[in-house]
Amino acid sequence: MTLDEFLTEWNNESDMILVHTSGSTGNPKPMYVEKKRMLNSARITCDFLGLCSGDTAFLCMPLDYIAGKMMVVRSIERKLNLVSVSPSGHPLKDISLSFDKPSLAAMVPLQVYNSLNVAAEAEKLRSFTHLIIGGGAIDDELAKVLRSFPNHVWSTYGMTETLSHIALRRLNGDGASEWYTPFDSVDVSQNEDGCLVIDAPLVHEGKLVTNDIVELKDGKFRILGRKDNVICSGGIKIQMEEVERVLRPYMESNFMITKRSDKKFGEIVVLITENDNIAEVEAICKRVLPKYWCPHDYLYVERIPLTETGKPARAKALSLAEEV
Repeated sequence: MTLDEFLTEWNNESDMILVHTSGSTGNPKPMYVEKKRMLNSARITCDFLGLCSGDTAFLCMPLDYIAGKMMVVRSIERKLNLVSVSPSGHPLKDISLSFDKPSLAAMVPLQVYNSLNVAAEAEKLRSFTHLIIGGGAIDDELAKVLRSFPNHVWSTYGMTETLSHIALRRLNGDGASEWYTPFDSVDVSQNEDGCLVIDAPLVHEGKLVTNDIVELKDGKFRILGRKDNVICSGGIKIQMEEVERVLRPYMESNFMITKRSDKKFGEIVVLITENDNIAEVEAICKRVLPKYWCPHDYLYVERIPLTETGKPARAKALSLAEEV
């Protein structure tokens, strides 16, 4: 979708907008959302970040998904100066930026990572007053680099159903934390499975039960993993994201943890990797992982499956593992 196409849809007589989920846990699904709730979401974010009319919003994400659409809606609601480029892995490559007022950029981790690896792009990235990062996990190495940024860098928590984020956590400065702080209009709780329950009436009708297993403290929350990313192997519950977190400092090539059904154990851990030296990968796993977390199978692929927004494509990985 182009910017003109989105604006045409936004300005039509309908009070609804068509959006698509990201597809991180399955095929992308279409859904209609209310324009007034999108404006509410935009207002909440702009108020939190202190953005005013005439400030700048940088759009570099696809307009087929809620993250891109909401950058436009924020510029509409707050009368921001919208700078738009075609979505790519290097959104800062061919533009010059100069801000005399506060500015906001939203990117996925892959775009941030790529930009940091080119000196000129990294300098531009550091110039944004607020950089919000969503759509995927921020690994420890990336977080370490971002910690030294001079302005505000945020990790977002949200989904299509909540019209982008409902909570932020600071990645740099004195306020850096692994705990997400919900906006004032948002209440969070847990269900019996330990999953996050969101009550955000300005952006979503009714309570929204997520698949994210969380820890709550003082109104804030920390993500432990997803309920549907639990591997039940021989009676032991293993969280895919936790295994990935432990392995990440030791793995030079991209990898993912997934699972496969098994007659003996019920489910087993499978590691998918872009490293064709499986013996090396297996040795790392045996050295750094608890015995019951070690993969039973290893699968080499040329490219780890990702969604269009850069998230791990868990459903595709599961399908690949079942074919082993």
